[in-house]
Amino acid sequence: MDSDNLTKQAEEVEALSSIYGDDWITESEVTRSYSIRIEENKNEVRLYVTMPDDYPSHSPPKYELSAPWMDRKAKTQLHHDLDEVYLENVGENVIFQWVEKIREVLQAIKPAEKKVEAKPQAVESLDLALLDINCPDITHGEVIIDRKSSFQGHAAEVHCLEDVNAVLTKLKLNKKILNATHNMYAYRIERKTAKGTSILQDCDDDGEAHAGGRMLHLLQILDQKNTLVVVSRWYGGIQLGPDRFRHINNATRQVIQQAGLLKK
Repeated sequence: MDSDNLTKQAEEVEALSSIYGDDWITESEVTRSYSIRIEENKNEVRLYVTMPDDYPSHSPPKYELSAPWMDRKAKTQLHHDLDEVYLENVGENVIFQWVEKIREVLQAIKPAEKKVEAKPQAVESLDLALLDINCPDITHGEVIIDRKSSFQGHAAEVHCLEDVNAVLTKLKLNKKILNATHNMYAYRIERKTAKGTSILQDCDDDGEAHAGGRMLHLLQILDQKNTLVVVSRWYGGIQLGPDRFRHINNATRQVIQQAGLLKK
């Protein structure tokens, strides 16, 4: 590592620790991985950063955002905002600017908007009895742990979109699953009509780029039908690189098999 980079990183960590106190956490001194909790207007974002050898001279920190309450569009915009901040400060320490940009975004969320969001939850709670009756059985797979990140698959037999929505809703009634960094899913449903058979299929990355597509591709390879699989990931502060997709695929296959849905 360039000694100038090492000096700048050490000075930045010392400054951020002093500024943010207990909200600044050292995840790993070996990999130079840290996390910072940012809370405004009762909304919380956790920013995980890892400083590569060539930061800040030639590259930005690697980062991930954990904000389960934030919708995909808002999270994508926040990623874009952080990338813009880096491009305006290439070659300089940038984590403080990132934290304050996140804080600025949270401060811009109006209390009235949060009240509107609360209404569907109240309506949803009225249907919990029906949900228990109509929701397909859900199988929860074994937890895969790698470098403090955890992955767990959930699978159910589904025959319509109502089944898919019921399973997704019921899973998020579990606080731990709701607060996962990512809940990506994929499903394939066989539809038989007078004109023949067709497959209804879809997926969602939930912020983990390409994860849902890879899960759907695995379902296609296995020729799975009437199958929904969700993989929850809890990020542990250390970047896993491509290994995360291996764990997601393993969690997908294992829980399908455990649920008795894997085609022979």
